[in-house]
Amino acid sequence: MYNQQLPMDSNKSLPSPSMAGGNGVLGKSVERHSNDRIRFLLKSFGLRTSLIRLKVIDALITAAENDRSLGVRGVHSHLLELDIPLSFLSVREVLKRLCSEGVITLNPDKSYSLHQEAIALLHSKA
Repeated sequence: MYNQQLPMDSNKSLPSPSMAGGNGVLGKSVERHSNDRIRFLLKSFGLRTSLIRLKVIDALITAAENDRSLGVRGVHSHLLELDIPLSFLSVREVLKRLCSEGVITLNPDKSYSLHQEAIALLHSKA
């Protein structure tokens, strides 16, 4: 059986995109680059990377770029539109955790946004 992780004798092994340096590797898709930035952000705050955290933060970044604000329902709806079947409670818990760790902030209108420190980290990684 073929194992993609093991290099073949006749082929030189190339580093995977996740192992590449953070200097903007050519050929990376925008989403992949965004995920690398979000992974860096989570690691900087001492958090593990998970799919739900990646998608929730990506939804908040997208909303901020479009001058929109999202609450729990807005983030949940956004994820459902992307065919990411997560429960409302899961999204709410992730938002609470990210908020308690200082990655995002809960605004007075009950919407969430990235904390200023998180925004600075994302821009430094770009």
